Amino acid sequence: MGSDNLIYRAAVWIVPLIIAIVFHEVAHGWVARLLGDPTAAEQKRLSFNPLRHVDPVGTVVLPLGLALAGAPVFGWAKPVPVDYRRLREPRTGMMLVALAGPGMNFALAMIGAVVLGLTAFAAPDATGGVRFVIDALFAFIAINVFLALFNLLPIPPFDGGHVVEGLLPRRAAAVWARLGRFGFVLLFGLLVILPMLAPQLNLVQRFVAPPARAVTDWFIGIAAAIA
Repeated sequence: MGSDNLIYRAAVWIVPLIIAIVFHEVAHGWVARLLGDPTAAEQKRLSFNPLRHVDPVGTVVLPLGLALAGAPVFGWAKPVPVDYRRLREPRTGMMLVALAGPGMNFALAMIGAVVLGLTAFAAPDATGGVRFVIDALFAFIAINVFLALFNLLPIPPFDGGHVVEGLLPRRAAAVWARLGRFGFVLLFGLLVILPMLAPQLNLVQRFVAPPARAVTDWFIGIAAAIA
């Protein structure tokens, strides 16, 4: 089964995506518990079981469609619950909780680069199952980098939006937080409608894709150095 096979392509991208999303969400819950909020643990969301985190559309349908279409693959999971009122320092705590998800993705990308380098070193003429592992590791690195940078966009309800909220004066932060109620509509408008009306204002292509390619190339360079 070659890399041009639709099922092969979907598996190469969706398996790493699910891993990246699950670890991203669990990282939020880990840091929240460390900073005083055990809500995620109480609701049994500090689990690596994908079924506890899967959003049918964001984790399955959308990524599958993008993978089959050959488009950049991204998605989302059910957010891990965090109650900022239970954090010891709610403002700085929420910023750290928000940054934990992208931080985990960068750490996973580094692990993926090391494993990719070791795999390529051990099997330079990879075929069959080893070829799948190598292709999936390339995808794993790219997905984790993209997911980290995508979530750092300073837009509610993204992680970057929570960081902005923590940096704003309290009154402005309250107004900013209210935008999160319209998160889905805001995201749909900015990421789908706006690029259709004005392609030059495509936020993903202009602000996420270029640094994602550069950072991904950096991790691939680490893998090449190991190999």
